[in-house]
Amino acid sequence: MDQTFLADVFGPCDKCSKEKPLRPVYIKSEQLSYCSLCVEMMATEGLRENETLASLKNEAESLKGKLEEERAKLHDVELHQVAERVEALGQFVMKTRRTLKGHGNKVLCMDWCKDKRRIVSSSQDGKVIVWDSFTTNKEHAVTMPCTWVMACAYAPSGCAIACGGLDNKCSVYPLTFDKNENMAAKKKSVAMHTNYLSACSFTNSDMQILTASGDGTCALWDVESGQLLQSFHGHGADVLCLDLAPSETGNTFVSGGCDKKAMVWDMRSGQCIQSFETHDSDINSVRYYPSGDAFASGSDDATCRLYDLRADREVAIYSKESIIFGASSVDFSLSGRLLFAGYNDYTINVWDVLKGSRVSILFGHENRVSTLRVSPDGTAFCSGSWDHTLRVSVGGSYFGCFFLSFFDCLKRGGEREGCYRKIDDKSD
Repeated sequence: MDQTFLADVFGPCDKCSKEKPLRPVYIKSEQLSYCSLCVEMMATEGLRENETLASLKNEAESLKGKLEEERAKLHDVELHQVAERVEALGQFVMKTRRTLKGHGNKVLCMDWCKDKRRIVSSSQDGKVIVWDSFTTNKEHAVTMPCTWVMACAYAPSGCAIACGGLDNKCSVYPLTFDKNENMAAKKKSVAMHTNYLSACSFTNSDMQILTASGDGTCALWDVESGQLLQSFHGHGADVLCLDLAPSETGNTFVSGGCDKKAMVWDMRSGQCIQSFETHDSDINSVRYYPSGDAFASGSDDATCRLYDLRADREVAIYSKESIIFGASSVDFSLSGRLLFAGYNDYTINVWDVLKGSRVSILFGHENRVSTLRVSPDGTAFCSGSWDHTLRVSVGGSYFGCFFLSFFDCLKRGGEREGCYRKIDDKSD
């Protein structure tokens, strides 16, 4: 991200009571505000004789090295080698079918409704807009109390939206058929962080919501009461993105942030169960593979990467020497065979997940692509940009209609021809 946010606040320290710049500290899930001196003192409590923080860091690095060695022993084959028997996709053409205009500044986030038609978007202009993607009409618009509305999400029922940003809060707005109704009057403030809200996502119901923040934490909240149900601590810097596992009983989610880490969390215990640190810069976007067995990430290091959760390692890197700008957003096609990635060079690249090759590039945006999501039925995708617009695009062939996932292809050894079904592009 290209903006800097001040994380510290000034006030009385909860430990020494002196008026100083404070940092949030979590002790047994309870948030306290300590000054930097008290944080250092707390970190050194319980050290044995001749132990220092430096020695503990060295020990941790040594353990990390041994863990990587054990992972490497299981690294017997590359994904693209296994995929050699699978037929290549070839090139295909994508076309923009709708352009949604109405924001007065950079579009920062968007999400599809489950009805596969409506879209919610948020912008630096401080507005959240609900669109009809078929007609391009605006159905609802909300003006937030701050600019930089960095996160928005549709509820599974389609009856509410959530959003937030520099106000440090996640607010939920119920949607009605009355377009003239004052939505702000029904706003419900659900989540409160100590720094900006970077991402939010409803769980499998309208009653709980996950949030990520610049304060380095993620949190699970009860929408009705606003109660904090679980907090997730482990990132060493701003958390920029999260994604919920695609399962009806999904109890895990993945997050990425400025510490270059992608972390998988157990929502029930609040513990990190897997961690990956192979990117060279901020992780801007994470997205689960449709089966939930893997996830992709996009980073400012100009690469997208695929991590297999069962193998507990990175299995593919999607990059080219000609791509030097960061990837801001990623998403899979419905089958998982394609990976869509929006970049800061104004383009959207489409990657063959199995082969690791780029199969298409979409131009059209006039500034960096900040957000991208495939529709729930897989027939289109929507991208938002700093050029103030959103574009709904479809593919001329192959797109969204693979009836075998690539994991199925691997299981069958690629023996069945046509791991995808072509569709004719006859629509306007």
